Amino acid sequence: MELYLRLLRFVKPYWIKLVLAMIFMSLVAATNGLTAFIVKPVLDKIFFEKNATMLYLIPGGVILLYLIKGIFDYLQTYLMGYVGQKVITDIRALIFNSLQRQPLAYFDKTSTGSSISRIINDVNLIQSAVSDTFTAILKDSFTIIGLIFVVFYRDWVLATISFCVLPFATYPIIAFGKKLRKISTNTQKSIARLTSFLHENITGQRIIKAFCMEEYESRRFDNENETLFKTILKRYKVKAFSSPIMEVLGGIAIAVVIWYGGKEVISGNSTPGNFFSFTAALLMLYEPIKRLNKENHNIQQGLAASQRVFEIIDRVPDIADRDGAVAIDKIEGSISFKDVCFRYEDKMILKNINLNIKKNEVLAIVGESGVGKTTLANLIPRFYDVTEGAIEIDGINIKDITINSLRKNIALVTQDVILFNDTIKSNITFGLDIDMERVIIAAKMAYAHDFIMNLSKQYDTVVGEKGVRLSGGQKQRIAIARAFYKDAPVLILDEATSSLDSTAEVEVQKALENLIKNRTTIIIAHRLSTVMNAHRIIVLEKGTIVQEGNHNELISIDGPYKRLYELQFFKEPGKKIIKMTRQPKNA
Repeated sequence: MELYLRLLRFVKPYWIKLVLAMIFMSLVAATNGLTAFIVKPVLDKIFFEKNATMLYLIPGGVILLYLIKGIFDYLQTYLMGYVGQKVITDIRALIFNSLQRQPLAYFDKTSTGSSISRIINDVNLIQSAVSDTFTAILKDSFTIIGLIFVVFYRDWVLATISFCVLPFATYPIIAFGKKLRKISTNTQKSIARLTSFLHENITGQRIIKAFCMEEYESRRFDNENETLFKTILKRYKVKAFSSPIMEVLGGIAIAVVIWYGGKEVISGNSTPGNFFSFTAALLMLYEPIKRLNKENHNIQQGLAASQRVFEIIDRVPDIADRDGAVAIDKIEGSISFKDVCFRYEDKMILKNINLNIKKNEVLAIVGESGVGKTTLANLIPRFYDVTEGAIEIDGINIKDITINSLRKNIALVTQDVILFNDTIKSNITFGLDIDMERVIIAAKMAYAHDFIMNLSKQYDTVVGEKGVRLSGGQKQRIAIARAFYKDAPVLILDEATSSLDSTAEVEVQKALENLIKNRTTIIIAHRLSTVMNAHRIIVLEKGTIVQEGNHNELISIDGPYKRLYELQFFKEPGKKIIKMTRQPKNA
């Protein structure tokens, strides 16, 4: 009940429409009661007393009654539909906004399919519980109240006898409801796993086809699909079992009514019209009670889904603004790491990092895979928070700066370029106001303008999901243009050229040389050819800085940097050096 009441609190902003809908529902229920009520005058006045006047009045009244009922039914359906859909829209927005606030660590641990499933599948079930089911329960409840009045008005003794069955009728609703909640939770988890599998399969089609794994993936899908089938089948078993129980209980009640009511008519204590009016009301009463049992199944599914949804809505982000954090407009760009340590789960990734980066300095971070290069850079925009120590920008601890203003001063270009299924100009501006003059300048600086102008719709060309309609080099240059357009004083380049061929790398490298001018730049790279011109290079091993200096200084001494250099630029020890495309500025 607490969970359901929390769902209903979302209705509060729309209470006026809800009240109007409830009024119209009560009027619909009243017309249902009147329908049963007029059975007595129909039988007694027309068929037994043969009253000709009533023969014309009652049918006209019936038409008018059903016309009014239709109007009220339309109004309550529309208003409840409006309220229900607005509530679901609000809940879906809350989930999405909560996801946007979560740190990268949350997405590292949570599958994409699971998040999508909660926003779509779970919310759809909540929609049924809050909108359709809530409407049906209110409508049926009002109908039951109206018909109970008619039943007791016609024969209170017979009504009391009939309602002795009611406590037994509530048992399936309560007992099966608990079981359905558990089954529904398992169903949503199974749907989430299936959604996650589909996301991985569809986005990984190139690898699947390259390794001829279509049949293997089909078997995996069949397993997940069969698991979902079996879970849903359990729900149908419960629903199928509860319906016959309700039918039997209803049959018992009707049998008692026929026996006792017939006895009263035969003895002259009641009229046939009174008996059939009572019976009509009781039969009409049975259907909404039966529907309440059915709607309870939907409520349990919705409550199970709402538990999963509220887990996201209530989740407090691990990384958030401190009390009193200040918003900064434009930073200068000096960065200091002071005794920084970072632990991810049980593994220490970075240990005792002390590093000062000057304004407009180009710092390169190199090392073998898994030593913490990307993690070190990700700490600057607070994608993750340091475990120990502090990072300062312009002498201010980054935790004392609002996350939004901090990240507005940092641009990022990664190896795995993320472009959105939108136009090129929208990808370059990415949420900022579109100034076409600035867009073109950014594209030219990124060496992207020429190939954009050769596209069918130029800057209005839609790039497709993840930029699938562009080559790797073209996507990378759009990402660089996006960084140009943002014009942030701090730039992070994370393996920005490692996935490109030699021709594309030359074009992208020229764009990057334009981009890093007058910016504090952190370059993460495996290819040493891309970092030899950096002002300073640091070498990481096992999460610590083991070497520091420029290219010439580091290559002149034995150490990790020289070993990396020899691995990349010598075919074999003692053999000819592979030709370099550029020389360091201070060589």
